[in-house]
Amino acid sequence: MPSRSSARLAALTVAAVCSAASTVALTSPAQADGLRIHDVQGTTRTSPYAGQKVTDVPGIVTATRTYGSSRGFWLQDPTPDDNPATSEGVFVFTSSTPKVAVGDSVTVTGTVSEYVPGGASTGNQSLTEITKPTVTTVSTGNAVPAPVVIDAKSVPAAYTPAGDTAASGSVNALTLEPKKCALDYYESLEGMNVQVSDTRVVTATDPYSELWVTVKPHENRTRRGGSLYASYDDQNTGRLQIQSLGATADFPVANVGDTLTGTTTGPLDYNQYGGYTLVASSLGTLKSGGLQRETTQKQSRGELAVATYNVENLDPSDATFDAHAAAIVNNLQSPDIVSLEEIQDNNGATDDGTVAADVTVNKLIDAIVAAGGPKYDWRSIDPVNDQDGGEPGGNIRQVFLFNPERVSFVDRAGGDSTTAVGVTKVHGKAQLTASPGRVDPSNSAWTSSRKPLAGEFVFRGKTVFVIANHLNSKGGDQGLTAQYQPPTRSSEVQRHAQAALVNAFAKSILDVQKNADVIALGDMNDFDFSDTTKILQGDGELWSAIQSLPRSERYTYDYQGNQQVLDQILISPAIRRGCDFEYDSVHINSEFHDQISDHDPQVLRFRP
Repeated sequence: MPSRSSARLAALTVAAVCSAASTVALTSPAQADGLRIHDVQGTTRTSPYAGQKVTDVPGIVTATRTYGSSRGFWLQDPTPDDNPATSEGVFVFTSSTPKVAVGDSVTVTGTVSEYVPGGASTGNQSLTEITKPTVTTVSTGNAVPAPVVIDAKSVPAAYTPAGDTAASGSVNALTLEPKKCALDYYESLEGMNVQVSDTRVVTATDPYSELWVTVKPHENRTRRGGSLYASYDDQNTGRLQIQSLGATADFPVANVGDTLTGTTTGPLDYNQYGGYTLVASSLGTLKSGGLQRETTQKQSRGELAVATYNVENLDPSDATFDAHAAAIVNNLQSPDIVSLEEIQDNNGATDDGTVAADVTVNKLIDAIVAAGGPKYDWRSIDPVNDQDGGEPGGNIRQVFLFNPERVSFVDRAGGDSTTAVGVTKVHGKAQLTASPGRVDPSNSAWTSSRKPLAGEFVFRGKTVFVIANHLNSKGGDQGLTAQYQPPTRSSEVQRHAQAALVNAFAKSILDVQKNADVIALGDMNDFDFSDTTKILQGDGELWSAIQSLPRSERYTYDYQGNQQVLDQILISPAIRRGCDFEYDSVHINSEFHDQISDHDPQVLRFRP
């Protein structure tokens, strides 16, 4: 089954030098004779024989991969040693379609290599392989070694050991302790035939025919069947990615809360997009959990409904306008104000200097009307071409939609892509110097990133300040299964600087008018427990209202088996103290295989 995860996106690298700053030139390899697979794998994440040639390593072929750029087969020793830290399986990389079959007893001569999916700069762990193999078939039709059962009892509660500070935090050289840490446990099974049974789906099937299950059904379970990522120290050890060695068309199309009943069996692999992965030779049967998309409550006459919705690179060529419109009208109940993120310019990713997005926005507005919703008006500021990050040429930006029958926008000239909006005091009240305006757009914190859009609205005679955000993405951060523990979250540096500017701008409004209604919302690209959120909240200037929800409902995104918060609506003390607000994370996308965006929209209802 072709998959992004099967692509060999980096050169083979000796694991002992698996760091972004290290390179190695392999000379003629040393020779190692009479070894078995557990000798090759060793008791750490990297083979003691990396870079060496091994001769006549015996085993049974348990599975073959005949597609993609990572073709080869898995070999397993039917007579294991008594050391739980040493894996009895290994992947043999043939580069072309392997000529062996499952059940063949073979010996392999080749070079031991440590392949780092994505390249050493990713910080990923490496996969022990035998490369450039010479394979000799001893016999055929042998029984495949029985799979190791992975279940709630076998996977430890702790996720990972702390990295070796003398090795820049790498865990590569640490002796595996499979009874203490989940990542050690999975590593001790690398390349082996494993099995899971009756597992609940915690991330829906994606476009690459992958899904995630949990072998720990009670671990941080959310109300709708996922697994909540609640802190950096609670990574959900029972998560496991599932792929298949079969045809893409046969892969189950699952939503969160569905179950893979029966057994799913195959070798345990490691890849760039999620780490440890069961590549199934046989898949369980999908049983639907019946998950339905949520619908929020309609705002009352005296309530202002404000929403944020990342529409995922929406441009006029997309086929999702009607679906987005139906979601806004039906599932979000036509909020009075909608902050849209990832609105692209009029020709999408075509990089020809176009920055206007009126065609994109008006197409969405027309679709909303056709779906029975209001005729929204809109405000935005076009970015400088190719300066706000996102998909090259797309010029993504935030856009305010507002229902003019319910709320009015205060237009005040002077706002453009490079001019900073300020705050003045008029008749004792705060007022923006430009509306719409951008927050400190020339600040280096916004380099190659979206600049916040600020606007002044009036609802039933009350002014409400809204700041639409799309902070720096998590791209470049090391994964939870990285060799460096704890993983480095390099993207935080810029995001923290951005959060400080957003907080400072909100504070400048409150310094002028203490009781002002201020809302900062959007795709904050960080968790509710993160330092980014703490910086946004400051000394109480803002508060993330998703924290008002029960713990099991605090998520807006589902990534690698972890349901998490990326989208937030933060409110000023005047809104929070009133205690008459309601918050809803409306789960219409993140849990479903047929999502129209990877984000769930958020809705705040309150009485200004």
